[in-house]
This record gives sequence, structure tokens and C-alpha cells, in this order.
Amino acid sequence: MSFFISDALAAAPEAQPDPIMSFLPLVLIFVVFYFLLIRPQTKRAKEHKKMVEGLAKGDEVVTSGGLLGRITEVGDNFVQLKIAEGVEVKVQRQSVANLMPKGTSKELQ
Repeated sequence: MSFFISDALAAAPEAQPDPIMSFLPLVLIFVVFYFLLIRPQTKRAKEHKKMVEGLAKGDEVVTSGGLLGRITEVGDNFVQLKIAEGVEVKVQRQSVANLMPKGTSKELQ
């Protein structure tokens, strides 16, 4: 009868894996993501916020849309840029991407 029914053999008890060791890869992945993605992004955001808060009249800037101009007026939420002779535009402060060195735009002087 053993042909149709297999004999039940007593299996040796398996050792349970340590719960801390099972979470270790997840913790390591989080640490890697923190140092490679999260930390540099927050550092860049802090630098951008500091740069935007320090904008002053006469600074030459580039907006995120690619406009190069000199700041002629600074408000709480907006700055006014002179992009050409007789042409001024108003943009949000947060859209200023980079602060350029003085004299970058020769046409605006």
C-alpha cells in the first residue's frame, strides 16, 4: 500500500531566521537612498531658498524658463527683470534658477 501513500517522515525542525537579519537589507537600502538621493536634494533646496531670499536690485539672474536679466525691483513674491532695453518682465522669485556674475549680460549695462 505504500505505493499509493507516501510515508510521512519526521522533518527536522528548521531554524527560524533572526527578525533583525530579515530587516537588515531594507534598512541598508534606506540608508543608501538617504545618502544618495534625499540628503543632496534637501541640501540643494536649502541653497536655492537662501539664494532666492538674498536677491537684490541689480543682481543678474537666469530664470527657470531661460530668461537672462537684471533685477530692477524686488517684491515679496515677484521680481521685475530687465531683459532688454525698454523690456521688463515680472517673474516669481522661486522661478529664479541661478545668480549670474556681474557683467554677464553686456546689453543690459
